[in-house]
Amino acid sequence: MSAADLTGKVAIVTGAGQGLGRAYAVALARAGAAVIVNDLDLRVAEETAGLAGGRATAMAGDVGDRATADALVARAVEAFGRLDVVVTNAGVLRDAVLWKMTDEDFDLVVRTHLRGTFLCARAAAIRMREQAQGGRIIVVGSPAGQHGNFGQTNYAAAKAGIVGFARTWAAELARAEITVNAIVPTAWTAMTATIPLYKPLVSRVAAGEPLPAAVRREHAIGMPEDCAGLVVFLASGASAGITGQTIGIGGDRICLYSHPAEIATELRDGGWDAEAIAAIWQARFAPHLQPFGIRLPKLDLA
Repeated sequence: MSAADLTGKVAIVTGAGQGLGRAYAVALARAGAAVIVNDLDLRVAEETAGLAGGRATAMAGDVGDRATADALVARAVEAFGRLDVVVTNAGVLRDAVLWKMTDEDFDLVVRTHLRGTFLCARAAAIRMREQAQGGRIIVVGSPAGQHGNFGQTNYAAAKAGIVGFARTWAAELARAEITVNAIVPTAWTAMTATIPLYKPLVSRVAAGEPLPAAVRREHAIGMPEDCAGLVVFLASGASAGITGQTIGIGGDRICLYSHPAEIATELRDGGWDAEAIAAIWQARFAPHLQPFGIRLPKLDLA
């Protein structure tokens, strides 16, 4: 089966009113799928549905609400008779350093990303298992969830949890032939345009100029459409043997992330007290300490 042929498939894309979600919904529709386009704002969801074509339909709703998740699946079944693919893209940002982050901003981001992904994936899994014809669940991580990022306590934690979902659900849904994978997309969006490093590019992108090769390669930043091919691939029959994975894409780069693994191990009869740990730490563990935070290569954008 062609990796670009989704004829007869039915997909849900959350947070699809703009940016990456819009690119996913349009690409899935152009590959032949019928698409339920979700966003909080019905107007932008309808705009995406119009771009996606005749077998796309818009539905507004907050994915952090169980009623929305259940209604999205019900709409797919009512309109198109089945559900094959769900892409849990909906998200929100409320950035602040730890000591300035409010309860409300923490709860909103975790509710939208983590709870929203859980609710939509659960509703989809129930329907896909009833259909007994397999399915595709594609959840959305972030470099912040993989590495941590200054000022993003809520977002980084939620995105790390979503990748944990993928590994857990891949195991739980394997017998039903439902694959679950996490994608880590990076793209030029309204949020990217606010990063000081990229300020020289804002007017150039607005004028329709292509992003520099160094940005597309070293920083893996392209346009949202550059990330959509991975979603189409993971939604297709060509990805049948791929599950429980975390795959990054952006610009000219695609990558496969490793899973957490033990990188240094020591054994001691009777266990470990603080003195014993201190005695061995420098020799055995200090050389393996891991980097943290997103670190991007320097760019000359003058």
